[in-house]
Amino acid sequence: MSFESFPSEAIAVDAIQYNDRGLVPAIIQDYLDGTVLMMAWMNRESLQKTLDTGDTWFWSRSRSQFWHKGETSGHIQKVRSLRYDCDSDALLITVEQIGDIACHTGERSCFHQVHGTIVAPPADTLSQVYDVICDRRDNPSPESYTCKLLAGGDNKILKKIGEESAEVVMACKDDDADGIAGEAADLFYHTLVALAHHNVPLKDVYRKLQERRR
Repeated sequence: MSFESFPSEAIAVDAIQYNDRGLVPAIIQDYLDGTVLMMAWMNRESLQKTLDTGDTWFWSRSRSQFWHKGETSGHIQKVRSLRYDCDSDALLITVEQIGDIACHTGERSCFHQVHGTIVAPPADTLSQVYDVICDRRDNPSPESYTCKLLAGGDNKILKKIGEESAEVVMACKDDDADGIAGEAADLFYHTLVALAHHNVPLKDVYRKLQERRR
């Protein structure tokens, strides 16, 4: 659902349970692949600004002032949905992250460290598998099945997609739930290989699906 179709009155800013400083934590999540991008604080006024403008606005505790996310960098966040938890004391906001950078360090997500090492933040399962396939494409290994598929080009990849499609059909005909799940996983995987081979970002597919969802 686009933010434009999300009425601001659906979120009652006065219904939020702010802390003793008048603040509520807001988790910001990518609307396409579910990556958690950042956490920041909102007060009643910044939440209202967010609802009114469709961009995220936060309250800076260190500077005691509002800040419009991306105002300086251009990496603004266009709100797609906003909800709050069962206790009304935390917000979850899905956004379209312009520039695909949310962290001031230049990383996509503020949650990019594991034991001091920079790693990609977790996204949905398809995105994780796609990233592995792209890594195999860019750093080939002769033992890798994925690398062998990519080396075979369209002829090998598309043949496998055809075979896996037929196997999905047969599993459905057999009404085999576990078989359907397994064959669909194979089809998804080989389709991801085709996307990587043609340098088509998985997010572009997600955007097409979002358009159909609306």
